[in-house]
Amino acid sequence: MLEMTYEDCLCLEFLHMGIHFESHVPLPILYRGTTIPRAYKPDFIVEKAVVLELKTVEKILPVHEAQVLTYMKLSGLRAGLLVNFNAVPLTAGIRRFNK
Repeated sequence: MLEMTYEDCLCLEFLHMGIHFESHVPLPILYRGTTIPRAYKPDFIVEKAVVLELKTVEKILPVHEAQVLTYMKLSGLRAGLLVNFNAVPLTAGIRRFNK
């Protein structure tokens, strides 16, 4: 399935379980003295504590891990999860990041 399908399903699961989340929260950057307000948008910020980024790729690459670390730095959050729904078993596609 497409990444967007998993995003939509996770939104429903979070709502059902009473888990607070925000999706595609814009994270600004400062470039040459100008704020670019929507430079990055992580898939989810969960419980105002965890960056959650979803993928449906053949293999997690270093660029995907760097993406999560960038989101963590820009958001000021100390925890991140990268979940690749194309991994078998699914647990093989989960990466956890802590600062």
